[in-house]
Amino acid sequence: MTNLAGAAEPSAQPLYAGDIPGAIAAPDEETLRDAAEPWPFYQNISKPTLTAYKPAKQDPKRAAVIIFPGGGYRGVSILKEGYDVARAFNEMGVTAFVVKYRTPSDKHMKDKRVGPLQDAQQAIASVRRDAAKWQIDPARIGVMGFSAGGHLAASAGTLFKSPVLSQWQASEVRPDFLMLIYPVITFTDASMHKGSRQMLLGDAPSAEDSQKFSMELAVSAQTPPTFLIHAADDSGVPVANSIRFFEALQAKKIAAQLMIYPAGGHGYGLNNATTGDRWIERCRQWLQSQGWIS
Repeated sequence: MTNLAGAAEPSAQPLYAGDIPGAIAAPDEETLRDAAEPWPFYQNISKPTLTAYKPAKQDPKRAAVIIFPGGGYRGVSILKEGYDVARAFNEMGVTAFVVKYRTPSDKHMKDKRVGPLQDAQQAIASVRRDAAKWQIDPARIGVMGFSAGGHLAASAGTLFKSPVLSQWQASEVRPDFLMLIYPVITFTDASMHKGSRQMLLGDAPSAEDSQKFSMELAVSAQTPPTFLIHAADDSGVPVANSIRFFEALQAKKIAAQLMIYPAGGHGYGLNNATTGDRWIERCRQWLQSQGWIS
């Protein structure tokens, strides 16, 4: 299998060099949900990985994007919302990394509420630490997340002040910019995606946890500039999720762009079939307008 540049497909590497912090020893139960599905969906993930995609010709500003695919915190749609997206960034000259983060589970996590965020912070900090190796600018590292992966990306952009991994500092785990694609944001009212909240916080989460992990309530003056995309007819994750986050950013005077398509539903990856517009091109224009790429 080859990528668009004609080079060999990169291989996934373990996200952690040694033991996984906060992990419980358990059998590896990762599976492909259905081999007949056109888009591979991996579930029951306990061994997180990082896959690096390097562009054939790098943009002079040497930005990088770390991608968190969606999957309702039940797993990840690794190709449609991961590898294909990484290749699209490579076409812009941007280095991209796809994270197969762990599925929240009491079987293999001491605290499933923060397990995925540990993986997100580990990915950001380790990519930044190895910036010279990847030939990227450590001050131009953004994150993109889809659906529940968008919740994870938003968590990385709001909950960085007290890192959940003791070896990292806040400055090491804070992304420089956010791109949230039909993201899960709120866990507090009817606009929530109940499945994502249940997977992350359990069947009967406390009001404190529901508020803590409602990302619109966690926005601060230090939250990074953000690009958001959603479809108005999204019945899986209502568009109110993106609107709430945008309004919270506006209240803190943080640069943000929100695009709402009339239709498209949920989970369309790079291709919203209801429009000839390519949102990844709007994303590229936003990155240019903010000075992240040339």
